[in-house]
Amino acid sequence: MTAYRAARRHALKMLVGVAIGVVFIIAVDAWIGHSSIAFAIVIFGLFMANIGILGFNCPNCRSNLFFRGAIMLPWPNKTCSRCGTDLTKVAGPDA
Repeated sequence: MTAYRAARRHALKMLVGVAIGVVFIIAVDAWIGHSSIAFAIVIFGLFMANIGILGFNCPNCRSNLFFRGAIMLPWPNKTCSRCGTDLTKVAGPDA
């Protein structure tokens, strides 16, 4: 699997996690009313699920696929922002 496809899969997993979190918060709100605990549970869950984002790096220069310079975006680069490697064709370390 290429580094880009693995990072894209992670981004889609996080998008599904956000959708599940929104549904969870709405359900808790409907059942017991507004609860800060529901927000805390969703934030903690998303934080724990997103820790793996730091492992998606360019196989050549080890630059993170989600960073564009100092800015982090929710979708990975197709081309490395540091060395210019096409990440859709280069296999990552788990290939």
